[in-house]
Amino acid sequence: MTSTTPPRGRRRAPTKMERAAGKAAALQKPRVILALLLLLGLTSVMLLDGYLRSEIGNDARVRDCAAYDKVPQKILDGGPLLTFTGGTAKTQSVPKKTIVLTFDDGPTPTWTPQILKVLEDNGVEATFFMVGSMVSRYPSVVKDLVDQGNEVGIHTFTHVDLSYQGTGRLQRELKQTQLALAGAAGITTTLFRAPYSSEIDAVDNYSWPVYKEIGNLGYTSVFVDTDSDDWKKPGVSKIVQWATPKNDKGAVVLMHDAGGDRSQTVKALDTYIKKMKAKGYSFTTVSGAMAKLNRASNGAGRTGTTGSGSGQAVEAGVGQTGTSTGAGAGAGAGAGVGAQGEQPGGTQSAPGSSSARKGNIEQSGQQQATGATLYEGKALIYAVAVAEWVLPLLSWLLLVVGISVMGRFGMMLILARRHYRQRNRKRGKGGKFSWGPTVTRPVTVIVPAYNEKECIANTLHSLAQSTHPIEIIVVDDGSTDGTKEIAESLGLPNVRVIRQENAGKPAALNNGVRNASYDIVVMMDGDTVFEPDAVHQLVQPFADPGIGAVAGNAKVGNRNTVIGAWQHIEYVMGFNLDRRMYDLLRCMPTIPGAIGAFRRDAVLEVGGMSEDTLAEDTDITIAMHRAGWRVVYQEHAKAWTEAPSSLKQLWSQRYRWSYGTMQALWKHRKSLTDKGPSGRFGRVGMPLVVIFQIVTPVLAPLIDVFTVYSMIFVDFWASLLAWLAVLVVQLVCAAYAFRLDREKYRYLVMLPLQQLAYRQMMYLVLIHSSVTALTGGRLRWQKLKRTGEVGTPAGVS
Repeated sequence: MTSTTPPRGRRRAPTKMERAAGKAAALQKPRVILALLLLLGLTSVMLLDGYLRSEIGNDARVRDCAAYDKVPQKILDGGPLLTFTGGTAKTQSVPKKTIVLTFDDGPTPTWTPQILKVLEDNGVEATFFMVGSMVSRYPSVVKDLVDQGNEVGIHTFTHVDLSYQGTGRLQRELKQTQLALAGAAGITTTLFRAPYSSEIDAVDNYSWPVYKEIGNLGYTSVFVDTDSDDWKKPGVSKIVQWATPKNDKGAVVLMHDAGGDRSQTVKALDTYIKKMKAKGYSFTTVSGAMAKLNRASNGAGRTGTTGSGSGQAVEAGVGQTGTSTGAGAGAGAGAGVGAQGEQPGGTQSAPGSSSARKGNIEQSGQQQATGATLYEGKALIYAVAVAEWVLPLLSWLLLVVGISVMGRFGMMLILARRHYRQRNRKRGKGGKFSWGPTVTRPVTVIVPAYNEKECIANTLHSLAQSTHPIEIIVVDDGSTDGTKEIAESLGLPNVRVIRQENAGKPAALNNGVRNASYDIVVMMDGDTVFEPDAVHQLVQPFADPGIGAVAGNAKVGNRNTVIGAWQHIEYVMGFNLDRRMYDLLRCMPTIPGAIGAFRRDAVLEVGGMSEDTLAEDTDITIAMHRAGWRVVYQEHAKAWTEAPSSLKQLWSQRYRWSYGTMQALWKHRKSLTDKGPSGRFGRVGMPLVVIFQIVTPVLAPLIDVFTVYSMIFVDFWASLLAWLAVLVVQLVCAAYAFRLDREKYRYLVMLPLQQLAYRQMMYLVLIHSSVTALTGGRLRWQKLKRTGEVGTPAGVS
């Protein structure tokens, strides 16, 4: 036999299949990108949620008992309001008989609104130092708080001890919280309180540089005079007692609106406000107190101090100490205007202007957010809202996937065992299992072939050794590599070669069915090798007149490569265990293209092999169910097929399978509402296929994503043990499947690697197929490159 070679210099025109493959590849690129974007979006949402919940980048260190000899003594002895002007540190105390209520660690949707209600009922405003991550999660609470007339300050974004952090982390904590405030309430602030801070005399050598840097950025750092210690939950009376200043002094009072059960705080707050008002105290915000100090300082005519023991301003610059004469002390009324009028958070105010909110002195530490700050803030709030909605949904889906996966394992083990015992019964009730009288009449074997020159000889030689009388029809689907000539040159008996124009595998199979001489047709792939008794075993179920189709046991022949071993495990554990389960439930969804048998009349009755889907084998199997025929699995009919040998070919094959399955299910969706056999498959088989073969695999990456996330950011060893536990369950199922199929266990050593690499690829393939289905894409049947390495069954180890 000779083959013709195109003349040098002339380009061969692409075949119909090559043109279709090229168009399909071009169509899939955007969908691959979309699938990858979906995975990237999922990862981003998880990372954002983890950051908000301090699972990512969390630093739980808290400094205690550090030296303070580098902190100016005047600062340590000063008041709770610390500002910097021109490099000079100044502290101020709250005016006499004035209470500045401050709340830390919020907001929360549970306790903050209750505290706001108490404040509103008593006509009092307070200052809330908020954690940015909480602001971004509960923006409506922040807006209500500001609209009520209260003031907000920064308590960092992740509640981290800044004395352990560098300048970059410090600025991120501030900026991110400003953005959260801008997105939530349209404001920024110049007030700051460090996490784990208390009275100003607790400033040490590590935190002092932090306060200087924050002050030079234009912020007022707010400490406390009186700590209610409400987080200890000591009872209402103790909270009120500990929050009360002595000797009619003014005070910045600390309470909390987050961090646990704050019911005692809510009850104590109402009692405290009424008690202090009865004593003649007034309540204001931090900005309100600083405005009072400004007015008092201006009224005193800049005489050096603003009062006797209250409202004192203390200045401590580089190489200078002393008391403020008013200009520095009153800087806080403008809430720390930075260089050239630039406010923290990127907002602007005119020189000399205290705030954009001039109408309310109690909120003068806040400015209206504008420009990029406002829009970036809104984007942050929207992103967090998505994460807050998506993550709980994903958690529920993860639970569904977990239940589905374990349920599938349980069903496969129980039903596969029952199937095996039933089909291999040799004694006991009912005697030896039998399909009925032995089927000995000849059958037709149809071999569709398109460019199978590497495999066709092995395929036909294996059929020639069949122990069952057969007629072999090779349907050459327009091959260009001499497949037809090779088949004819073998000179094998009972082999007919039919040539047709390239039209695809379904058309080739239909051509074979039309030309079949016998009432039972066996269909196989052109690269498949049958065992000698495969046909005989495969046709025995047709002794039962109610059986219309039989699925054989397809084995991976080229299993001695890594990719081949992975597919071998999948074939034995997934496909064959599944078929045992579906057989008992009478809802077998797929007759494998590598080895399957049909009643010829049943095939013609349902319209033959359809070209409507890429999974013609699934399509016709469902059609057989709907027509009332029973479809069974014959484990003893074994065939060896050549699995894809490269990742690219594997992707192409599995993509076609999964997408074709979706097409077939959609095509037969009316079976869900049908009556009789069609309705039975629609209400039993179709939901199982959708759950186990589409929904669960599509969502299964959640298990791996959450596992990796937990290993990196939560608890590595606990997550690793959980993953290993699932792996052990899978290993048990795989070992049992290998035992039923009498396979060698040595291939199971590849299972852990399969879970780490191969399974992820299969997930991506299915996600890609789902995206294609949802976007309305269409593909054509594609030819895989074969090597012909699968020979006779005896050569397979």
